[in-house]
Amino acid sequence: MQERIDETEVTAKVRSAGLRPTRQRVALAGLLFAKGDRHLAAEELHEEALAAGFPVSLATVYNTLHQFTEAGMLRIVAVEGAKTYFDTNTSDHHHFYIESDNTLLDIAGGPVTVTNLPEPPEGMEIANIDIVVRLRHKRG
Repeated sequence: MQERIDETEVTAKVRSAGLRPTRQRVALAGLLFAKGDRHLAAEELHEEALAAGFPVSLATVYNTLHQFTEAGMLRIVAVEGAKTYFDTNTSDHHHFYIESDNTLLDIAGGPVTVTNLPEPPEGMEIANIDIVVRLRHKRG
């Protein structure tokens, strides 16, 4: 059986993000936030929903994850062109990506320093810098 957090708590979380707590949003948020901070692809959450007995389409999962992201409940981490993860930890932090496992891990500790950034175009400012450090097993 999948872990879930209290439905009242999930409903309040969805509502406090400015979203209407529909049955689908509450069910998906319950699965997403039950296990603490984690990184999930939409397909993984879709599989969890089906395993939990919540029949939902993959398109609905994608739409809900993007709504949660726009509402500030999630953060998108793009690893490769088509591979996107949704991070339940919305704080500013960076990631290790283990290529062989397609796994993201938070980089613990202090901030990472980035120097020599270009000046943004007129009227723009840098909102955030996401660093993904790719890892692979040592050879030989």
